[in-house]
Amino acid sequence: MSENNHFKNGNGRCKMATIDKLFTPVQSKSDDTGNKVTVVGVGQVGMAAVFSMLTQGVTNNIAMVDVMADKLKGEMMDLQHGSAFMRNAKIQASTDYAISAGSRICVVTAGVRQREGESRLDLVQRNTDVLKHIIPPLVKYSPDAIFVIASNPVDILTYVTWKLSGLPKHRVIGSGTNLDSARFRYLLSEKLGIATTSCHGYIIGEHGDTSVPVWSGVNIAGVRLSDLNPKIGSDSDPENWKETHEAVVKSAYEVIRLKGYTSWAIGLSLSQLARAILTNAMSVHAVSTYIKGEHGVEEEVFLSLPCVLGRAGVCDVIRQPLTAAEAGQLRTSASLMDKVQAGINF
Repeated sequence: MSENNHFKNGNGRCKMATIDKLFTPVQSKSDDTGNKVTVVGVGQVGMAAVFSMLTQGVTNNIAMVDVMADKLKGEMMDLQHGSAFMRNAKIQASTDYAISAGSRICVVTAGVRQREGESRLDLVQRNTDVLKHIIPPLVKYSPDAIFVIASNPVDILTYVTWKLSGLPKHRVIGSGTNLDSARFRYLLSEKLGIATTSCHGYIIGEHGDTSVPVWSGVNIAGVRLSDLNPKIGSDSDPENWKETHEAVVKSAYEVIRLKGYTSWAIGLSLSQLARAILTNAMSVHAVSTYIKGEHGVEEEVFLSLPCVLGRAGVCDVIRQPLTAAEAGQLRTSASLMDKVQAGINF
């Protein structure tokens, strides 16, 4: 699907008289850009991630993998036709995982959707069965890659990927609450009337209903809102800031109700994480990582905490000061994940 039909000479060019007359070969060319990213799954989320990475200049070397050959080829061609508007992007696609060889990052967005009446555990098992066909070949062709998981439920599937891959924990990352934190900052900015980028706050724990807003750390220019309003985010807060977090939890459901799926925000989130890894940025992001031993968590689970990301994946987990209530909520989330994971058939 990604190969040119013309025979190529030693310089990586198609062999024909016109080209031989046009160029004087100096040395052979390499296709390795050093920033290859493979995205598995060309649904709404996968394509939003690909489009964000290409148009933001995060990478100019993308490989896409999916089982739907026609859609895969169509998405590839559509992007290739726009290559004049991008930074000399190399865009490949195939149903064969060999196309992913040599990737620096493997982003997994593939998975099945929850059926009506289906339990969370059933969905986890079905997506675990999907990952059994995805993770081993990715590891085979890109054994040194960082794995970024976006498939839901993302925290449990990040744990599943860690188990299936045999990779060290710092190289398996879930997109986690990076998006939840972005939604939180946006809603805070709307309430305060300042830029989203000037609002600082994190959602930690599960990417889902048991996520934890760290109200104790929310600040503007270093001014903690909890110092101005000690009851902020609590049930007794007269200003009802708690509704901001409630809106974060509900926002995905609302977007899905309105347009059928979420795509752009998670695509931009994945692009940000890829940039941090490829550029060795050492920037802090709320991503799903192995948190046993953090904040009193005793289970082997992956949940989101602020992490320093670089070329090696997760370089540090920030020792974020939490109130007793916040730490308790995180441990409750960890216990829930552990119970679901206990029923997974590997």
